[in-house]
Amino acid sequence: MPIITKKSEEFLQAYLNNPSPTGFEAEGQKLWLSYLKPYIDEWGSDNYGTAYGIINPGQDYKVVIEGHADEISWFVSYINDDGFIRVVRNGGSDHQIAPAKRVNIHTKKGIVKGVFGWPAIHVRRGEQEKIAPKLEKLFIDVGATSKAEVEKLGIHVGCVITFDDEMMILNKNHFVGRALDNRMGGFCIAEVARMLKEKKKKLPYTLYIVNAVQEEIGLRGAQMIAEHIKPDVAIVTDVTHDTHSPMMNKQRDGDVKIGKGPSVTFAPAVHNNLLQLIRDTAAAKKIPLQLEASSRSTGTDTDAFAYSNSGVPSALISLPLRYMHTTVEMAHKKDVESVIKLIYETLLRIKKGHSFKYF
Repeated sequence: MPIITKKSEEFLQAYLNNPSPTGFEAEGQKLWLSYLKPYIDEWGSDNYGTAYGIINPGQDYKVVIEGHADEISWFVSYINDDGFIRVVRNGGSDHQIAPAKRVNIHTKKGIVKGVFGWPAIHVRRGEQEKIAPKLEKLFIDVGATSKAEVEKLGIHVGCVITFDDEMMILNKNHFVGRALDNRMGGFCIAEVARMLKEKKKKLPYTLYIVNAVQEEIGLRGAQMIAEHIKPDVAIVTDVTHDTHSPMMNKQRDGDVKIGKGPSVTFAPAVHNNLLQLIRDTAAAKKIPLQLEASSRSTGTDTDAFAYSNSGVPSALISLPLRYMHTTVEMAHKKDVESVIKLIYETLLRIKKGHSFKYF
């Protein structure tokens, strides 16, 4: 029986289509909490907007499952006299995909539509044809003829900008869109909460379902919420690169393919005993699993949880993804369901007071 229901897929589509740029995640968090609330006992949020649900509150032993809510975006940095807008990144936005993309500029007056402009191929002759879409060359056109006209629309320096793209399903089994990194993680942990509720599972500990903010600019939301919750264990889910698409390098970046199951990472921040529990769970429940290694940090919220509060046993479960930080990020439905199932089954194996100490 499929894990993802029609209702949950409808939520996923609404959740992915809703903009949630770093530092401006509030509306997306409200949407996520609205879906989550029937499956939890309590909920809360911190000062910067990280949202969380709680199952079986009040226990001494606390487990976190976590994804991050924010998406990459842009800021208005300058408006010239002719009404063209220059930008800076908010997170790791890809300047090479920006030309000719439609955008939404978020203002107090509402959304203002615009486009990333680019000189036509007809006029790019000789050396001009070699011009790459570097960050300093990007500009947005909102159809205005002056700075005053732009400002009248409610646009000012500091307005945040997101790409105007919506989710689609490709070949019946691939989710495609912007911000699968990592609202797909937020979706997965919400589905875990739903399954626990619908299957009437009683956990011997308090479970926090955490949707953190500001991961894309340095794991900041996870740092804050880890100090607030002070968990005993943390299982983080994020995305990882499918290395089988063209121009990828498996020898350098690892051997991971969408449709072949979630990936787990060996890294200094990943607790070996917790990782082994996850691998044993996958084997017992016949959940396909891929392996990766990171030489230093994982680059995910796993690092923030692991090194908080004198050390929290933490592990990373990753969803294979193609075309990360573009508007056509792609994940396989089977992998999404396997991430959900793996987290769910692992939680059922964690005991009250479970010690992951080495000795």
